[in-house]
Amino acid sequence: MNIIMLGAPGAGKGTQAIRICDQYNIPQISTGDIFRNNIKNNTELGKKAKEYIDAGKLVPDSLVCDLVADRLNEDDCKNGFVLDGFPRTIGQADALEEILNKENKKIDYVLNVEVSDNDIVDRMSKRRMCPKCQATFSTITAPDGICKKCGTELIIRDDDKEETVLKRLETYHEQTEPLIDYYRNKGNLYDIDGSKKHDEVYASILSVISKNA
Repeated sequence: MNIIMLGAPGAGKGTQAIRICDQYNIPQISTGDIFRNNIKNNTELGKKAKEYIDAGKLVPDSLVCDLVADRLNEDDCKNGFVLDGFPRTIGQADALEEILNKENKKIDYVLNVEVSDNDIVDRMSKRRMCPKCQATFSTITAPDGICKKCGTELIIRDDDKEETVLKRLETYHEQTEPLIDYYRNKGNLYDIDGSKKHDEVYASILSVISKNA
């Protein structure tokens, strides 16, 4: 079972991806993890990616797609995978289709987790992170601003500040949102209401998969 998670930053698609992977024993794949692993292992593709990252440049689509193709050929992907954060553009989606066609594979479900921009800004502005153990909380779950795991004072990440969130949403609407119609036209896109509680969102995902299996 091959799945793509779509949705704006802060929509909660990463949280749901982890649950899907645990349920079906398939790997969660993100380009960030791929970059880190290849750079850590000093692979040829990792060396190329590091050159761009160190120079503060975006890694070109061609190299990103080569890294993804390499990852999808690993043994743990034989029974499926969940792509989280890839593809981000129509060009990447076309390249992914070519990669899968060569292996006689296809994307079974594109799960589009829908949350309004206002809700996302609200969610992110309430998020807090522990600088010591990296645990995350909200102003609701940790109203005193103290980490419940190690007792350290929580901080607001730069990525969670309103101006940064709005900029990330703008990029999403310009570059990634067109993928919704792209996959809807292919007939494998399913809209998921991401404004509900985590368990309700996950129940909706399981319902989609069971009905269309």
